[in-house]
Amino acid sequence: MKQDKDIVDRIAGECLLGRARLLDRVLMGIYDHELRPFGLKATQLTLLVVVAKVGPVRRIEIGKRLSLDPSTLTRNLKIMLTNGWIQEIADGEDGRGLPVQITVKGRALLNQIGPSWRKAQTRTEKFLGDDGAALLRKLAANRIEPPSG
Repeated sequence: MKQDKDIVDRIAGECLLGRARLLDRVLMGIYDHELRPFGLKATQLTLLVVVAKVGPVRRIEIGKRLSLDPSTLTRNLKIMLTNGWIQEIADGEDGRGLPVQITVKGRALLNQIGPSWRKAQTRTEKFLGDDGAALLRKLAANRIEPPSG
């Protein structure tokens, strides 16, 4: 029984996954709060930026770039398609997994949310501190792939 308590205490106090998930929820809350007036969530902003930056792009490529599972990706892209922020385009292939690209409405939304995104960014940098923000940028600069083993 003592050993069970020890492992619970160690996991509760040291688990990097738990800490990363908590940090994720806090940061998402900051961005979601600032983006709420635009009907956009932080996760959708990330997708919209990827589509704007590299589009036209296939769903599978977006999923790979952001390490998203297909159901999460599909759910968020459907919302973005419904809102007219992105559109599917025909590419002459078999029609499955049509590429998506940003629309004029999507670009206008990105321009509109700029001040709110900057506010969220400032709040996040203040929360993390200079060292924390620098470390997070450094970690994210590398293509994140799970180690083998």
